Amino acid sequence: MSGLQALVFPCGEAELVGVLHEGHAQTETGVLIVVGGPQYRVGSHRQFVHLARALAAAGYPVLRFDYSGMGDAGGAPRNFEQVDRDLKAAIDQLCAARPGLKRVVLWGLCDAASASLFYAWRDPRVTGLVLANPWARTAASEAEAYLKHYYWSRLTSREFWLKLLKGGLRLGDSLASLRGFLRQRQSAEPGVAAGENALSGSLPERMAQGWRRFPGPLLVLLSGDDLTAREFEDVAGGHTAWKGLLAEGRVRLERLPEANHTFSCQAWRDQVAGLTLDWLRTRFP
Repeated sequence: MSGLQALVFPCGEAELVGVLHEGHAQTETGVLIVVGGPQYRVGSHRQFVHLARALAAAGYPVLRFDYSGMGDAGGAPRNFEQVDRDLKAAIDQLCAARPGLKRVVLWGLCDAASASLFYAWRDPRVTGLVLANPWARTAASEAEAYLKHYYWSRLTSREFWLKLLKGGLRLGDSLASLRGFLRQRQSAEPGVAAGENALSGSLPERMAQGWRRFPGPLLVLLSGDDLTAREFEDVAGGHTAWKGLLAEGRVRLERLPEANHTFSCQAWRDQVAGLTLDWLRTRFP
């Protein structure tokens, strides 16, 4: 196992806390793990610890850290659309701890992948992105995903009809839920005006703008057993702002058919680490 450093570093008036997995001294590519959702630097099932150890064992220095207001970090909590300063502070710290670095890769899960797209194009030190099950949810996309990937699979399931005939389902409740998703699907998603990160429109549109403005390679990891991944695929395949983006030559798309959202078993975590390492070695030898 590579060496570890506990780090405390400033972000505005707050102090952030991170753990640096040192890797090899001569490595020129570092990885910043961006934490998604209401989590801290360890991650669900210790997934970020396992990932950082695997990458560092292969030589890559890795920093995992807490956003403001999360885990051991000070300051007020921020959502994934408000963490540009946190990401900059963490990259500053990673580069200060390892002055030989020439490039930084952001690795993000869920809304951390979205946050990475918002930030990466603004910082020339960021030269690669790993996006795992990116969060592209709107009210309409959530309804679309449920209708397409949940309700349709139930209607074509033998077990569903057997349970219905035996009285094991409350059909009225199911129909009411279905009607709710149909109404939600028809509702418009309000746009967001350009602000600090100079992106505008709905969440999928802002993600696509960040993607287009970022010039480096991208690795996209999609779990098979994950509604968030299905929503992202539906958005990327059907939204006009995303036309052609997944087909770009700089993009590597990898599917993990059995994995869930957080890659909760060792086999899936090992697969994620292996795919990430192979991509890093290919893109940044």
